[in-house]
Amino acid sequence: MRNLAGAWLGGASFVGARLAGADLYRADAQDADFSGADLSCASLVRTVLDGAVLRGAVLDGADLVKASLCDVDATDASFRGTRFMGASLLDVDLRGADLSHAVLRENSFRVTLDHDTKVEGLSGTVFGPVRLVDGQGSPGREVAGAELEEWVRDRGGDIRVLPVPGTPTRPGPARPTAPTVTGTPPTDANGIPQ
Repeated sequence: MRNLAGAWLGGASFVGARLAGADLYRADAQDADFSGADLSCASLVRTVLDGAVLRGAVLDGADLVKASLCDVDATDASFRGTRFMGASLLDVDLRGADLSHAVLRENSFRVTLDHDTKVEGLSGTVFGPVRLVDGQGSPGREVAGAELEEWVRDRGGDIRVLPVPGTPTRPGPARPTAPTVTGTPPTDANGIPQ
């Protein structure tokens, strides 16, 4: 096992590297190229992968708890059984990726998916939306909420999409309110309104 915990790996090339089981805890791998690398069962806890290339990489069983993946090309990458708990996936291209049996927990999940992205057994919670493209060169469309949950469910996964904190939620059906009582409110023995 390779110990790269806390290492600065910015811009490094790991194309085709064999890093199975490596420890990259808190490593800074911004703009690094992991194309075709084997990172299966690697510890990528709190690793910064912003701008990295993970095209065709294998991260099966890897631990990406609290990892940062912003503007990442992960097309055709394999994340089978990977743990993405509390990780930020922002502008991550997951077209053709395999997310089978991966676990998500309260992840920022602004990613691009297509009909070749595998989500069977994918579970957990995410903040959406995602961009869904059809592979025909179209810019795609945003999918969020119940529609995203259904898209994943139709493909064998089961996720719950959480509302993004600070954004207004759609109002639900109006609920009856209690009748308003006029007059003086009741008070306790000290004259304080109850």
